[in-house]
Amino acid sequence: MKLSIISALILAFVLFGCSKKTDQNYLDLGNASIGQKNYDAALESFEKLVDHYPESQLAPQAIFKMATLYQNFMIKKIPSTNQNLTPDESLRRAVLLFRSAYDKYPQSDIAPKCLFLSGFIQANDQKDYKNATLTFNLFLKQFPNNELATSVKEELENMGLTPEEILQRKKMAGK
Repeated sequence: MKLSIISALILAFVLFGCSKKTDQNYLDLGNASIGQKNYDAALESFEKLVDHYPESQLAPQAIFKMATLYQNFMIKKIPSTNQNLTPDESLRRAVLLFRSAYDKYPQSDIAPKCLFLSGFIQANDQKDYKNATLTFNLFLKQFPNNELATSVKEELENMGLTPEEILQRKKMAGK
């Protein structure tokens, strides 16, 4: 009898104690959910990765993926309230997430891209030129030799201009 209780406890420990998902499990589950177009489940998986494993090397990638879901308007409802998410709120969340990935993980490989996308959305979607300028200038200060630095400089030069005005400016400059 004593042996069967111990066996049952060991079996319960193996089944339930080892069922905790790893950071990689959460990332894989989120990516699979995106593949199935189940964006709410993907968001939940990425959030769990960041909540349970904030020091993981995968955390910046999970935040990037959450921000991208919001940027592309794939999340339709606010998770905590189930209220409809407006396009402006979705973009605001994308900017905050991209920026938080940079702020929390400035040494990660994805940090420059996150900072760039934060400024890009501010400038081109939100028309928040003041904050976009601050974000882009921070980018140039932190990552002056990054492959996106040229794009950042162009964004600063052309901020607030229509595509036609940009073309006209390039035409006049002989480019």
